[in-house]
Amino acid sequence: MPRRGPQPHKTTPILLAAYAQGAFPMASSRHGRVEFYTAPARSILPLADGAFRAPRSLRQVFTSGRFVITTDACFSRVITHCADTPRAEPGTWINDWIIDAYTHLYHAGHAHSVEAWLPKADAPTHTPSLPTESTHTLVGGLYGVHLGAAFFGESMFSLPHLGGSNASKACLLHLWHHLRARGFALLDTQLANPHMQQFGIVEIPHEHFLPILNAATAKPTTWSPAHPAPTLLQYHRP
Repeated sequence: MPRRGPQPHKTTPILLAAYAQGAFPMASSRHGRVEFYTAPARSILPLADGAFRAPRSLRQVFTSGRFVITTDACFSRVITHCADTPRAEPGTWINDWIIDAYTHLYHAGHAHSVEAWLPKADAPTHTPSLPTESTHTLVGGLYGVHLGAAFFGESMFSLPHLGGSNASKACLLHLWHHLRARGFALLDTQLANPHMQQFGIVEIPHEHFLPILNAATAKPTTWSPAHPAPTLLQYHRP
């Protein structure tokens, strides 16, 4: 039987303490037990000028202005889509306990989402500046944890069957720009994988990651207001 963790409303200090020490939770399956992990090598996406590698497909999407990007518009839907997204390996590390716990983190101001939307075909010509369920379709997004000046990217998704090809990449680019604009010091991506390597992530030993983490979490930084990425000129073009 899966082990029960603390009630979701009590998990916020537990999760923040874990992140501050370089650990993060993962479920063994959609209905499995939750454990906390550290990694011998930590993956980060540097926030320095030119550090973000923008693949051609992302540059094309960005310059077309295809997606409307928002932040914190529908956190619960984003994390649920991330849990339901098929992965290269069967299963998911996001279960209902994690969804509840991170939703409480969101309400406490320590978790955020970035969303990508497409206008609906039957939407009025003059749609509101911010997407609504009646005018736009959610086609991609990501979410993560905010502690001090550190952002821990957790998961992202896209819905190609709804026109959302490259939507998660667009959200990641906007996240990177937003963190830079707000003065964040760290964008942690946890574990390296081929998908993230295309964006310029680097791996550093855990013992070298901890001082960076400590310095970032000790610096107070606010999430709002949102800063949309205005240009691709500052991004590396492979």
